[in-house]
Amino acid sequence: MLNRRLAEVLRSGEPDDSLVIQGWVRTKRELKGFAFIEVNDGSSLANLQAVINQDLPDYEEIIKKLNTGAAVEVSGVLVASQGKGQRIELQAQAVKVYGEADPETYPLQKKRHSFEFLRTIGHLRSRTNSFGAVFRVRNACSAAIHEFFQQRGFLWVHTPIITANDCEGAGELFSVTGLDLKNIPRTKSEAVDYTQDFFGKPTYLTVSGQLEAEVMAMAFSNVYTFAPTFRAENSNTSRHLAEFWMVEPEMAFCDLEGNMDLAEAFLKHVFKYVLEKCPEDMEFFNQRIDKTVLETADNIINNQFERLTYTEAVKLLEKADVKFEYPVNWGLDLQSEHERYLAEQLFKKPVIVTDYPAQIKAFYMRVNDDENTVRAMDILAPKIGEIIGGSQREERLEVLERRILAQGMQPEDLWWYMDLRRYGTVPHAGFGLGFERLVQFMTGMANIRDVIPFPRTPQSAEF
Repeated sequence: MLNRRLAEVLRSGEPDDSLVIQGWVRTKRELKGFAFIEVNDGSSLANLQAVINQDLPDYEEIIKKLNTGAAVEVSGVLVASQGKGQRIELQAQAVKVYGEADPETYPLQKKRHSFEFLRTIGHLRSRTNSFGAVFRVRNACSAAIHEFFQQRGFLWVHTPIITANDCEGAGELFSVTGLDLKNIPRTKSEAVDYTQDFFGKPTYLTVSGQLEAEVMAMAFSNVYTFAPTFRAENSNTSRHLAEFWMVEPEMAFCDLEGNMDLAEAFLKHVFKYVLEKCPEDMEFFNQRIDKTVLETADNIINNQFERLTYTEAVKLLEKADVKFEYPVNWGLDLQSEHERYLAEQLFKKPVIVTDYPAQIKAFYMRVNDDENTVRAMDILAPKIGEIIGGSQREERLEVLERRILAQGMQPEDLWWYMDLRRYGTVPHAGFGLGFERLVQFMTGMANIRDVIPFPRTPQSAEF
């Protein structure tokens, strides 16, 4: 008999097909002379019902083992289902139990569990409908990202996890060391002697692969990273993780306009791909998690994003008939409430804000002719605020050096980055997207810890 995944069986299986399915029991219902079990293998939101008749050898012994959570293999023939809500069911001819699950201790039963409770059993929560749907959508998002860039001839580059740079300049870095913390070597001034460490200098887990992606773009023109990044930010909110994935394309011979065009096309592509590949899962989110999920996706796919400068945005916010918690003044960064007002209430669609004040943006962003603003861009989306941040990069050596010094950094620490401007410099641009933020936005899940299989947050690193 052919071993088949449930998603395929439910989609194209026909009565009289002989097959084998493998998965985990979701529910069991015993009646006189036979029993129903619903089996799920993770490939589909829906389960396949198997009917087990009492004439099956060792029927009583097998039924005792078929509790919720048990791993099974069922061989049989598909028949048209007499029950509601299902087209076919499997008439079992043989049942094999791989692993039992004690109903007294197995924590997932046929009832709704809170997401807070499910976070305490992270090793089992993927077996629930909600998390099955989340991680199938996450998988589709990943595939869509690669498809988008590969179709456009981008090179996927693997930037380092361990780095000596703080790309964002925020200082929220996890240190990497091979030193014996019980016997730390010191210099004469009692500072840590990093010359005796593994790399001979202070090193960290990366907060971004952007600077290294710029290196590769200067050889391959168009590249992208898709990799884990880290922030040592002691924040226990529904929006922050200490370990998360970033998508960061970098394009040589590209300006801010080209950057915005690519970012808008990118978001539209990913949303459209996921709606096509995971329609049942997205409908589940729309029904059970957030009733605006499909409307939000349609808003992304079928609208031309609004574009305005930071200065224009500030003027609109100052005129707004809304009392904001945080002040709005030229020179201050926009807060989430400001971003959401622009996207949700004012324009009612995604907004791209450009040309931010230089003093609130990173050293690598290209300075405009006014000397006060930089060629930065943020995409603001309804319901979440900023989802993409990017810029045209500063390709002029003298200006870059001035910006580095102005932010209290030393150009010699970035000598290799400066070399990119000495040898064959070109206008270039790129952006960054927090992958979990995208999945959260797409699914309507309220907490970012629920869109990554193993969340890393303060005081939490279980596996």
